[in-house]
Amino acid sequence: MTKRKIEVFTAGCPVCEPVVEMVQSLACDSCDVTVYSLSEQCDTEICVDKVREYKITSLPAVAVNGELLSCCSGRGVSREQLLNAGVGQQQ
Repeated sequence: MTKRKIEVFTAGCPVCEPVVEMVQSLACDSCDVTVYSLSEQCDTEICVDKVREYKITSLPAVAVNGELLSCCSGRGVSREQLLNAGVGQQQ
């Protein structure tokens, strides 16, 4: 039987830790959970490659079987949002 591959990407901060704990508490014997703490970097840089592959722009983020969950997709600060908020414009 193939296990479900769950990858959790974290900054190792108090905001991310509850998500890591939730995933680990929900995981069952059919789940293979890997936590990538980006603040610590990875020896092989696999976590950086996966961040690029999944197009992760904010943390925490979770991917299951190679697919970034919709709740984790499209988040993060964008140039457009900053400009729309007036950043860089004289008052």
